[in-house]
Amino acid sequence: MRTYRQDAKTLELPWPFTGRSEELERVRTALTGGRPGIVVTGPAGHGKTRLITEAVRGLDHARVTGTPEARDLPLAAFAHLLPDTVSLHRAVRALSGVRVLVVDDAQLLDETSAALLHQLAVHGRTRLIVAAADGVPAPGAVSRLWTGELLPRLPLGPLPHEDTARLLAGAALDPLTVRRLHQACRGDLRLLRDLLTALTEATRPTLLPSPALTGVAAPTPVPGAAFAGSGAPMSVAGAAFEGAGVPTSVAGAALAPSKSSAQLPGAGLVGAGRLESVAGTGEWAWRGPLPVTPAVRERLAPALERSGPGERDILDRLAFAEPLPLPLDELDEVELEALERLEADGLIDVGEQGAVTLAHPLHGTVLRATAGRLRARRLGRTAPAYGPALDTERHALVRHMERLDVRPLPTPVGEWLVAHDAPLPARYAETRARFARLRGELREAAAWAREGLRSTPSDDGCRGELRLAGGGPDEPAGPDDVHARYAAVRLGQPGRAAGRLPAGSVLARHADALARADGPALDRAAEALAERGFTLYAAEAYAQAARTHRDPSAARRSRTRAVALASRCQGANTPALAGLVLGELTARQRQIVTLAAAGLSNREIAEKLTLSVRTVGNHLYGAYTRLGTGDRTALPWLLDGPDRETA
Repeated sequence: MRTYRQDAKTLELPWPFTGRSEELERVRTALTGGRPGIVVTGPAGHGKTRLITEAVRGLDHARVTGTPEARDLPLAAFAHLLPDTVSLHRAVRALSGVRVLVVDDAQLLDETSAALLHQLAVHGRTRLIVAAADGVPAPGAVSRLWTGELLPRLPLGPLPHEDTARLLAGAALDPLTVRRLHQACRGDLRLLRDLLTALTEATRPTLLPSPALTGVAAPTPVPGAAFAGSGAPMSVAGAAFEGAGVPTSVAGAALAPSKSSAQLPGAGLVGAGRLESVAGTGEWAWRGPLPVTPAVRERLAPALERSGPGERDILDRLAFAEPLPLPLDELDEVELEALERLEADGLIDVGEQGAVTLAHPLHGTVLRATAGRLRARRLGRTAPAYGPALDTERHALVRHMERLDVRPLPTPVGEWLVAHDAPLPARYAETRARFARLRGELREAAAWAREGLRSTPSDDGCRGELRLAGGGPDEPAGPDDVHARYAAVRLGQPGRAAGRLPAGSVLARHADALARADGPALDRAAEALAERGFTLYAAEAYAQAARTHRDPSAARRSRTRAVALASRCQGANTPALAGLVLGELTARQRQIVTLAAAGLSNREIAEKLTLSVRTVGNHLYGAYTRLGTGDRTALPWLLDGPDRETA
């Protein structure tokens, strides 16, 4: 779902409303029939207000908003809807005529306003759409709306990565930057906007310098680096190991001792990050640290202004060398109590093996930026060589690919090197690209391959992965390249792969089901592929099942699943998916999309079909959502399916 609305505060066009289709339907359903309404809860910045605004668009409704300034003033939030002086009973009667009442930031209502809201829910004459933030105290009358089962509750989780990518499509960011922003913001869309604005401003040489980090010099940390003085180098996964100077693996296995410690390229001083143009792509990549703008500082200040004994010291130590070991027998009572308070307040995470990390990825950036020069030099020591840890990450990826399992793995060292503009070994980049490609993340695969080519432009492995991510034909990388042999199954020719795939594997089951034209078996194979992370393979198997099923309802289910999975594959265009999505569109959408795919502009389509340009645009936006793309140039591929080899 992508729609736009004008922002009354800034008079600028905000980001489109993207994703949240199921949540939007639930809120709209709560406004129909005899339903009393709904409460939408979630952390600040997750889009509760925007979701509700979209749900009530075009409906006659009243709106009230709780604010910190009016929290001690009785009925202040309802002042524009009530007479100057009114009792609670009369207020309930006065608002009973309101059909739909939207209450935003209900956790900030005064007690009287909260009681009024509760009474309106009890009476049930007014449909209530309430937004309340998680993790902060709320009046009892507000929380009893859902705990007392007066209204159903809709917890709003973070926007998924796929929807975040669609949201940022207009910014022309490379996929690794999109993922980094998504991970850093953890669903806080307002923070996402702040960071992207800061990066954009830092990139424009004609603008004033960014106010972030002026005069600040603080070394950046390395994932898994040992805390100065702890004597226990740490694995990326958080397990402590004895023996100084022993880099450790993502899986927790100690590696051979490093002969030397090396300062990473780009490490040293914290500064504002920037966007750099990626040659030949028209995209921008985020290089360097996160820009700690005043907006970022303000957003994280309440969590980081700790005054308890030892709390800030622990946070600073973690900022420069997380994860840290937790030797309970060596901690004094003050340190232990400080750790317990920080964990209770959600500022640190304690792993199963006793490693302590900061709970939010942005906390470390802000703490390092505000530590001061001397403290930063004391805490930020030279990092150990990262080569062994990077090799361990690569070996872990290779092992999983050999097991036909490409479910996500933690790979913080490689991601950290890319984020801080450090050279990435071509062999590692090739492995990351292949892993991403097998997952169906084709744009990310291409981005990883380009990272390897930055340091080694002539590397054949990265060049090959870049070609494959762009849709080139699969060619065996060796005599045992099972995925090249499996390409025949993806092309609908299972006979060519007969006896050449690992017996009993999910790939062999797919080939067998296709050879027997067994629709239900193809569905089961697709489900197994999806479970193992092969999203694109699963989409293709479901598409083949949709064409094989004799039962129309089974075919529709398979097609719907295929479209849903294909929308997550970053513009993948393969023969198995060709023309599949047309079945998901309305008749008018099919008509308009077909003309758009033929190269007609919105105005030309409007004239041809005697529609308004706005109506054509609305149909296209709806179609883009179902097609899983916002790119008009992808329509010919999605609809016509040119004769092309698999990616």
